[in-house]
Parts: sequence; structure tokens; C-alpha cells
Amino acid sequence: MKTEVAREGGPAERLIRDAETWGAHNYRPLPVVLTRGEGIWVWDVEGRRYLDMLSAYSALNHGHGHPRIVAALVEQASRLALTSRAFHNDQYAPFLRELCELTGYEKALPMNTGAEAVETAIKAARKWGYERKGVPRDQAEIVVCEGNFHGRTTTIVGFSSEPTYRDGFGPFAPGFRRIPYGDADALEDAITDRTVAFLVEPIQGEAGVVVPPDGFLSRAAEICRRRGVLLMADEIQTGLGRTGRLLASHWEGVRPDVLILGKALGGGVYPVSAVLADAEVMDVFTPGTHGSTFGGNPLAAAVAREALRVIVEEGLAERAATLGPWFMEELRAIQADAVAEVRGRGLLIGVVIREEAGPARKFCEALMRRGILAKETHEQVVRFAPPLVIERDDLERALPAIRDVLSSGGD
Repeated sequence: MKTEVAREGGPAERLIRDAETWGAHNYRPLPVVLTRGEGIWVWDVEGRRYLDMLSAYSALNHGHGHPRIVAALVEQASRLALTSRAFHNDQYAPFLRELCELTGYEKALPMNTGAEAVETAIKAARKWGYERKGVPRDQAEIVVCEGNFHGRTTTIVGFSSEPTYRDGFGPFAPGFRRIPYGDADALEDAITDRTVAFLVEPIQGEAGVVVPPDGFLSRAAEICRRRGVLLMADEIQTGLGRTGRLLASHWEGVRPDVLILGKALGGGVYPVSAVLADAEVMDVFTPGTHGSTFGGNPLAAAVAREALRVIVEEGLAERAATLGPWFMEELRAIQADAVAEVRGRGLLIGVVIREEAGPARKFCEALMRRGILAKETHEQVVRFAPPLVIERDDLERALPAIRDVLSSGGD
């Protein structure tokens, strides 16, 4: 059943108007104002319920308000929330050990946001290049991919290929070379004696859920190893179960030299990110060379510890591995002229809308009116990435509305 949102004169309309008045216009959210969430469901200020098919860009892999994670948050917040790194706290060391043991790395450096973690990895790679590889000072280069999205800092947007992310924010930091995504030959050609790292997303989420050719990541790992270059995998969106493995890199048996995590590491309740590597890389940091007031705080550490336990103990990666292929096949079976392609892995899925059918935004708005919240990316892609706690029955109940919207051209 279709439902109207942001009723004229209602609380949603007033809140949206105030947000537009008092806030910077750096987002274009769907016209819905949410007030409560539980599991896979969210409710708006006027009492309507929606199926969350975005999961806050994979930050909500555990669903909204997972009781175990909320309990860890409340217990730790009532005891000790922040110390800064000027002092030790009793959650920091266990968090590092559990994260490293789960992912198979010797050391971890916690930060807060994904962009901070990427910046940390860039600093580590450059310093490693100067101190371990012998690259001349201030000449280090990092290879990145066209279509990348690694964050919004000035350094990161400087090596983006998306004009909207770059325009008006220069001058940008040098030291980056872009290659076509998924092109291992181009990677080989781009590496020089000054190259210290290759920074890559195993699947490009913001670019429209772009999956590289089979074998690309494993070949990139071989090239980096042979040429003495660090392979740095940005798994902020693809990691921690989203694609049907703990890490998307595991689909090709790849162990990146530097692993970047975020989003779901905070269990959907607190910003937590981390960079992981072995001692050869991580030990380039010495006291005073890098830091964060909130990075590794006891509240973040307690939340992340429970978030990791939930992923493992509740088999969230396994659920994505089972439901993802089935759901993609159901989407592909929809006979809709508007759909050009369905692609993805696990429960990170993009439905590509043909340009002649109009922008993906109108399809997302139509889904919203039918009680499903998804979001467009790169103009023509509707992304479906529900919380990993979702059941097959929930997806089956959503399919008729999705079919209706895609078949009707977003009306």
C-alpha cells in the first residue's frame, strides 16, 4: 500500500523545513523523518514503519539497537566513557587483541571515522615507504582507482575522480596516481620506484556497487608483493560480513598488507574505525607522530568488542552469503524495462536503472511510499543493503513492492 510522507503541516514537514533552514545543504535525504529503529525496521515521526534497506551505508549490519550492543554501550558509558590516549583504559587492550586475532594482523590503530582511518593508512604507507623502502623524502606515490570513494577530507577528495567531490576544495595534496578500477595491467604499469601503496575497495560501494572482474584483487596482491608495494584494502563498507565473508578480500583469498575498517565496527551506535597491519608497517608510528583524542576510547572499544562478537556468534556473514545470491536472483527475475543490471555480492546489491527510465532517485522515492527505504548512488543505481539480521521472509515480503516500483518505472 502506498503511503504519503511529510504530510503538509505535519511534524515531518516542519522538521524537514527547519533542517533546510538551519543546516548546511550537503545532503539530499529522502523526505522522511525517522524517530525510532529496531532490528530491520524504522519508524517516522508520524508513526509509519519502513524496512531499512540501506543500513546507514553498512554501519548497521547488526540492525538498529541490537540489544547486546546497546547493553555494552550503556554499561560502559555509565562506568567510563573517555580517557584520551594520555592514559590506558581497561577496554583498549582487549579490543586490540580481539580485533587482531579475528582478522589475522599483528597490530591495530583505532580511530573514529572511516575517513580518519584512510588518512591514517595513507600516513602509515608514506612513512613506511621512506623508512623501510627507501623512497626519497616527500616523493612517495600511492595508486588509487577511478570511481573511488575513501572519504571526504581534502587529501582524499583530491584523488577522487568525481568532480562533485573535488570542485572548489583545492589545492590538493600531490602523490596519487589513478588507474581504471579492476585493471590489473594498469596497476602494474602505474607502479614506479616511488610507489608505496595501492589503495583499493574490493567492491566500490559509492560508485554504484561496482564489482571488479574475478581475479583482480588476487592479481593486484601478487603485483604489489612482487613490486614491494603495500596493498591497502578499504573495507569500511564491504567488511565485517556485508558481502558474505568477514572481509570482501577473503573472496579471493587475499590478505591485504593494510586493512581499513569502520562503519559496522561501531555496531550502529558509535563511530569506530581502525587500521590493521603487521608490525613492519605499524611500527613506523612513534609517540607524537599520530593520534586522536577519541580514538580507542573505552566506550568505543567496548562497543566494538561486542559488535565483533555479534557478527561471529550470530553468523551474520554466513547469512549474507546465503540470502545475497538468492535476493539478487529474485531481483534479476523482475521483468522491468527500467532495469539495466543487478550486481553485487552478499547483501551489497545495486540495481542499475537505465538512463532513459529517469534517475534512480524517483525509484527510491516510490519505494519509500511503499514502506521501503533505499537510496540512490551515482544517479542511476538503487542500492539494497539491508541489515544482516534480516530474514528471508522479510525480503520475500518486500519483493512485491520492489517489483511494482521497478515495473512501473518508479511511479
